[in-house]
Amino acid sequence: MSVYVGNLSYQVTEDALTAVFAEYGSVKRVQIPTDRETGRVRGFAFVEMSSDTEETAAIEALDGAEWMGRDLKVNKAKPKESKGSFGGGNRGGYGGGGGNRGGRY
Repeated sequence: MSVYVGNLSYQVTEDALTAVFAEYGSVKRVQIPTDRETGRVRGFAFVEMSSDTEETAAIEALDGAEWMGRDLKVNKAKPKESKGSFGGGNRGGYGGGGGNRGGRY
């Protein structure tokens, strides 16, 4: 499991975030998503630590704490939801697709 860190400064770096979370245990991985078009940090990150105990300690200490001029939002990350449930695979509902668009040609 990992920790979600929200309301981050757009100047945040992996090294800076690692240093903050390392005060509460061993940091295994830090992911800072960026915008595909601009390459700019999106304002949140995910931090994976070595144990649930370390994650809990970091959450309790850092949730609501001010860092880099922002009040952090820190909690357990939720599993990524599947995007495939919208629409059910039926693309438009016209049936066969045989080219009949009203009967006149």
